[in-house]
Amino acid sequence: MKELIETIVKPLVDFPEDVRIDIVEDNDRMTYKLNVNKTDMGKVIGKQGKVAKAIRTVVYAAGASQQKKIYLEICE
Repeated sequence: MKELIETIVKPLVDFPEDVRIDIVEDNDRMTYKLNVNKTDMGKVIGKQGKVAKAIRTVVYAAGASQQKKIYLEICE
């Protein structure tokens, strides 16, 4: 899943080397915390959050077959 998120996000940003994904695993959920350069934050979120919503849709669909619920947080 981490590779999928990187594949989606890195082409969108100006500083792909600053893309970092941390994984927090609980009993029934996995949270992927996406960190990007501050100047790239707007590109990842998009107008009215449309890009962020599209990324989450793809990630959630890919994780639907897993036992745990998948969450994606975009962190500053």
